[in-house]
Amino acid sequence: MSSRVRLCESGPVNDDWEKRVDAAWATFDEYPEERAAEFRAVIDALVAELPDGSPLGPFERACAWDSTGHSDKAAPLYREALASGLSEYKGRRAKIQLSSSLRNIGQAEEGVKLLTPELDGPSDELDDAVRATLALCLSSLGRDREGLSLVLGALAPHLPRYQRSMANYARALVEPAD
Repeated sequence: MSSRVRLCESGPVNDDWEKRVDAAWATFDEYPEERAAEFRAVIDALVAELPDGSPLGPFERACAWDSTGHSDKAAPLYREALASGLSEYKGRRAKIQLSSSLRNIGQAEEGVKLLTPELDGPSDELDDAVRATLALCLSSLGRDREGLSLVLGALAPHLPRYQRSMANYARALVEPAD
């Protein structure tokens, strides 16, 4: 079964390759900061197995740079992955992670522009991450009320009580007073 090829959002991908990437990421915490380059080399070796032009390559490399504290090196790779056709779930992850990286390198406005359309996109398990990252970008721009509104709106459905109140408070933070 692991040798079976399946269609992925970026083209044919070997199930075994995906499993090995997941396994590499599962070991990430075993690489302290001083061994970050070793972890990136593990990811680079896996990426080298991909066909030329696969958007998964720059995406995985961006994730590795980002996770090891190099937002400046990750941002161009996320852009490359998206420009190469990374879409659907991993494309949404790339937008979230790129927006976070942009914020980290002083380009929060670009992060806001990238993530705002995601608020109206199809809903999935990444919705709260979109809102949290967008809230951080907005806060970096001094737009704390908008950011807090997003965070409260994301939190409200998870509360055991007060969902309606928190959702209303979230809206009130950004709607004009009567």
